[in-house]
Amino acid sequence: MTDRTNRDALGLEGKVAIVTGGGAADDGIGNGRAAAILLARAGAKVFVVDLDRARAERTVAMIAQEGGTATAFVADVTDEQQASAMVGAVIAQFGRLDCLDNNVGISGPGSVTEVALEQWRQVMRVNVESMFIASRHAIPAMKETAGGGAIVNVSSISALRPRGLTPYSTSKGAVIALTRAMAVDHGPDGIRVNCVAPGPVYTPMVYSRQMSVAAREARRKASVLGIEGTGWDIGYAVRFLLSAEARYITGQTVVVDGGATLVGPARSPD
Repeated sequence: MTDRTNRDALGLEGKVAIVTGGGAADDGIGNGRAAAILLARAGAKVFVVDLDRARAERTVAMIAQEGGTATAFVADVTDEQQASAMVGAVIAQFGRLDCLDNNVGISGPGSVTEVALEQWRQVMRVNVESMFIASRHAIPAMKETAGGGAIVNVSSISALRPRGLTPYSTSKGAVIALTRAMAVDHGPDGIRVNCVAPGPVYTPMVYSRQMSVAAREARRKASVLGIEGTGWDIGYAVRFLLSAEARYITGQTVVVDGGATLVGPARSPD
């Protein structure tokens, strides 16, 4: 657990956070699960949202094992009614909403001449529209119940360095633009909005594709630090941006990639 001094500095004790995409396969640590666990360690009450109930409940169980407070909730945040129900449920249970981690996303390979139109639309719907919809319901609740709050949208370094995944790169670029626009719109409401752009971190979503040893090693070497990123690295960045320690930061994109965008080829092998 986070020590008492750190918990006080983070200012998350007693706060309530929604983490979308907060589940993961088995006991794997994805970006959302890591953020949920770390927020709970800092004293926040966490609403773990996922399409898969078992995965969300596993995250909740992991938090409970450490003495934290969390609830699993099933929702498709690309659906406005379900997103509204999500926010209503968190208010009904905890009485307030302070933080939102918009962590839902899918991949999208191909160029504009290769990708099917329906696939393009699906990537945009999941990667961008989900954040728009979740935020449009969360923001009024934050204003009313907490007098402000903080939001983190998860993008990708693919927005900054395209690598053959045009629908994905485009959607993640839109997430950065959405973040900046929301920060301007809702700063007067006391709501900070920031973005995390993960690099080639090794998460359940990645290794479920049965990545080869060679490909994993190439991803590690893409970091100028020569180390492999994990979901924990993203979770710590998310928690920082949601915390009181980031009180004067809004509209920013924090790249968490071990320096991969500084050097190297545009694309590593799959």
